[in-house]
Parts: sequence; structure tokens; C-alpha cells
Amino acid sequence: MMSVRRVIPVIFFFLSAGSALFMTSTPMALEQAKTFKREECARCHPRQVNFIAEAGGRHRNVPCVGCHPGHPPDTGNAFVQCNRCHLKTKKSHFQTLGCITCHTNPHTPLKITFNPKARCLHCHDEQREQMTANPSKHNAVGCGGCHDVHRKKPECVQCHNPHTSTLATVCRQCHNPHMPKTVTYSADVPSKDCGACHPGPVALLSANTSRHHLIACARCHQAKHKVIPTCSFCHGTPHPQGILNKFPKCVQCHNIAHDLNNWVHDEVKQQPTQTAPAP
Repeated sequence: MMSVRRVIPVIFFFLSAGSALFMTSTPMALEQAKTFKREECARCHPRQVNFIAEAGGRHRNVPCVGCHPGHPPDTGNAFVQCNRCHLKTKKSHFQTLGCITCHTNPHTPLKITFNPKARCLHCHDEQREQMTANPSKHNAVGCGGCHDVHRKKPECVQCHNPHTSTLATVCRQCHNPHMPKTVTYSADVPSKDCGACHPGPVALLSANTSRHHLIACARCHQAKHKVIPTCSFCHGTPHPQGILNKFPKCVQCHNIAHDLNNWVHDEVKQQPTQTAPAP
């Protein structure tokens, strides 16, 4: 049999535990819990408090009891709905149902990970409009195929072979990933970058001795890919009407703009080749 001396401490332990449990479930204890500071919550929930400190965003400014007004078993649910603070507005992604689908851990709210089928376009209106109006193979990939972590902008070479090694990190200079087939560029893009896709024209232009070789590709092919301007865009009407009537196309005399003035006139081309008389 257990001696009286050994039984008494055991009884005292259970009585103390029972008293503590009783005290924590009284209304007064619950009111006191609402004043707990984060350091006190960290005694039992160190991971969550560390998450908030490291990556809590604006949630760092909210005390634990701001989102967890109660604690089981005294309350059935220790969490409040997101819309208690994040009000639904017309032009806001807060309208999207199921916030924790993307914001899986409220203690690190901006660390968003999701699968390729995530409903990203509910929030990103501009990207949705671009992809709808400019369909490409990217539409079939799904947002999460490229952005497996929120706000991550992967390098294009993750999937695509670059035109040249020099352009491996600057694909977005010409290609918007959400409308990749619509190629645009700035007015100061260097001609060598254009040469990555168009080596022939750039080589001709560099070797040509006319003033055209001093002009960047983007000067003539302005703002939008495949735009071919008319010669009169820069040169106006340089010849009398009589010459223009006879030669209505500039290229009849001047060849292509990348190899200007390296030409043989049409009339000369049409002359029969002179052959030596038979002996």
C-alpha cells in the first residue's frame, strides 16, 4: 500500500491542477486573458509569435487577442473572420471568398504559396485583361506555373531558350509575359538587342555606308514590333513628280532601307546578258 506520506502530495497536485483549470474558465479569468501581451502568449505559442515577428506584415501591429479573443475550451473557436478587419469593397480582392486559400498562415500573411489552379486573376485585373485579349500558350500554363510563390517573377529562361545569351535576363524588355506575342520596346533599345532575332538586317545596316547605319532600329520601327514605316515618314517627297511617276517605289532605285543605295536599277536588271559570239 502507498503510504500516507506519498499519497498527500499526489492529492495536492490534482487539487491544484483542478483549481487552476477552474480559475482559467471563470469570466474574470477570461477578461484578464484579453489583456495578455504577446510575450505571455509566446509561453505556449512560441512558433506563432515568432512567425508574426519575422513576417507578420501589418499583423505585427495587432495584439494576439485582436484576432483570438478567446481560447478553447472556453470558446468553441479561437479565430475571428478576416472580414472583421479587412472590409469588403467593390474594387478589392477582399471580395474573394476563402482568404486562407492563398493566405494560408495569418501569422505570415504575405507568404502566399498556391497551386497552378489558384484563382489569382480574381485579384490581378490588369493581368487578366492582358491574357484575355492576347491569348498565347501562357494561358494554358496557369499562374502558379510561373509564380509558385506570390510576387515571384521568374526568369523567362526557366522555360524558354533565349535568343542569345546576352538577352537571357532582359526578355521582358520586349515581351510582356502576360501578352508575350505582342512585342514592344522602348525608343532607346540598342540595335544589337534587335539583332538577337534579326541578325541579317542589323548586319546589313552596320555594313552600309549611308546615314541609315547611324540610326537605331527603334527610330524607324517605333514602339511596336513589325511596324514598317514608309520612306516619306522621314524623307517627305524628295524627288520631282516626274521621277516619282516613273519610279513610284523608292526601293526601285534605293534598295532596302538596311542596305541603302546598294542597287542595280530595274531597267539594267531587265537587259539581256551579253554573251560572247560563237567562234
